[in-house]
Amino acid sequence: MKLGTIGTSWITESFIDAAKSGDQLTLTSVYSRSMDAAEQFAEKHNAGRAFDSLEEMAGSSDVEIVYIASPNSHHYEHAKLFIQNKKHVICEKPIFSNLKEWDEIYQLAKEHGVYVFEAIRNFHSPNFSILKKNLEKAGVIRSAMLHYLQYSSRYDAFLRGENPNVFSPEFSGGALTDLGVYPIYAAVGLFGAPKAVSYHPVLLRNGIDGSGTLVLEYDSFVCTVLFSKIAASYISSEIHGEKGAFLLDKVSPISSVEFIDHKTGEKESLGVKQAENDMVYEINQIVRTIETQDLETYESWKEASRIVLSITEEARRQNQIVFGTEK
Repeated sequence: MKLGTIGTSWITESFIDAAKSGDQLTLTSVYSRSMDAAEQFAEKHNAGRAFDSLEEMAGSSDVEIVYIASPNSHHYEHAKLFIQNKKHVICEKPIFSNLKEWDEIYQLAKEHGVYVFEAIRNFHSPNFSILKKNLEKAGVIRSAMLHYLQYSSRYDAFLRGENPNVFSPEFSGGALTDLGVYPIYAAVGLFGAPKAVSYHPVLLRNGIDGSGTLVLEYDSFVCTVLFSKIAASYISSEIHGEKGAFLLDKVSPISSVEFIDHKTGEKESLGVKQAENDMVYEINQIVRTIETQDLETYESWKEASRIVLSITEEARRQNQIVFGTEK
């Protein structure tokens, strides 16, 4: 499939590198607001065409599927434009700012006969599948602690008085919608939709969350989700059951999955060695789903995406975290 990309940051370069490792996607087109930047990016990655007009790129026959890695607040408008031009969409997480945007885009995609995917690398990885397949080893789940705390390289700029996109409510930033999406996706993928959500953020000077603790309540246990862009953590994520516990080195990428049996104390390593760039797995599964028209898988991913977004929207509502797109 002929691939176009929006954005010239490291995340777009990672996606392009992952795409090049297989033969499902061929990079044909790139977009930047600056033609000079677009041409330099196209030359660097051997793309045939550079665009500084999204309308021209969306209408081009050289694009069949687009990867959107623009600021979070622009995801909706960019996805809408390409869907209206009958292009499939892969949108970097967080997919949209709120459920209103989500519902409109997926309805539009259905009307135009195209697919929309949220790019969420850990959800499609082999080690996540292994964890999910072996979850019953732990018996009845009684608690879980999933986290992603990573000090942002942009936080120093924020402390200097600047307003990087990732810390800006105008660009739908914050720890919850950035790093928090990874452990939330893991929880939803493993346990389904929680029956209650409670969010306790650390708010910065502009009202955006720099870090936070999210409590997801299930019938027989609570999953505590921690995330931060203003601090870092060096401990494992854990899932605790009556028969044993799972230890994950990280929630993204999941390089190590271990199970400890409570009675014997034996530790079993379940994880496999994954590709260094784990975006290859989401690309492979997305292209396969389109080519085989696997609607069952597609609908299950859609449902997970909507549940995750409903959680983040409710968490923000509880704390009056309002994005610029909602004002």
